[in-house]
Amino acid sequence: MATRHARTAARIMISPAVLLLLGWMLVPLSMTVYFSFLRYNLLMPGMEEWTGWLNYEFFLTDPAFFDAIGNTLMLVGGVLLITIVGGVLLALLLDQPFWGQGVVRVLVIAPFFVMPTVSALVWKNMFMNPVSGLFAHAAKAVGLAPFDFLAHAPLLSIILIVAWQWLPFATLILLTALQSLDSEQLEAAEMDGANPLNRFVFIMLPHLARAITVVILIQTIFLLSIFAEILVTTNGGPGTASTNLTFLVYAQSLLQFDVGGGSAGGVIAIILANIVAIFLMRMIGKNLET
Repeated sequence: MATRHARTAARIMISPAVLLLLGWMLVPLSMTVYFSFLRYNLLMPGMEEWTGWLNYEFFLTDPAFFDAIGNTLMLVGGVLLITIVGGVLLALLLDQPFWGQGVVRVLVIAPFFVMPTVSALVWKNMFMNPVSGLFAHAAKAVGLAPFDFLAHAPLLSIILIVAWQWLPFATLILLTALQSLDSEQLEAAEMDGANPLNRFVFIMLPHLARAITVVILIQTIFLLSIFAEILVTTNGGPGTASTNLTFLVYAQSLLQFDVGGGSAGGVIAIILANIVAIFLMRMIGKNLET
């Protein structure tokens, strides 16, 4: 009886927080869905009218939509590839004993705490600037013409910037998993004649499978909504070369003042993000159960 009263009291105590959280999520979502069925332009206030599915039709048939979907997939896939491969290599390196190991670990993790806008500005002006950037000076030093990364390879440039930000996160997760590996397994494999490559492939990599799964799941959720890096560096251009789905929704809503079309794009982005999340949980999340 006392246990039942305790559970009831606990539910009553947490109910305000749950209701606040539900309101925090459901009210903006409901308004977005409602606006997506209206012809709502910020330049024509008071002239809203119901249009049904017309905003969704326009958004889905816009050629920029397919470019944005492709760029989003390339951005997520490219960053995941760089961070996982680089994270495993850095984790292996940082797991070795050497002088100044603590300082090196702090320096490796530091980029994760830099604001995305600041990081994008640093890369844009200090590294990728074709006139005064470090890459331009390095190219001139070896007799090559400077390369304008943001103009000629905008999506690749954003992938590099975002990967630099997320590499510390992957490294930290993978290093933690690597340190939990029983050293006796490696010693036994070494005594049996296994070379370093075989020990990595058959012992370390399977042990890191769950950590890699966690990195993929968490990073994918955040990478689908990358925005600040694109706005600061390329502004989605040239053309739609670096426009992802999030930036396309922003352009539709705030650059073209079409709240109805932008809201329809936001609803579509939510649906696609949930499809990706369900797919990942089914295909990759199985590693978390083993």
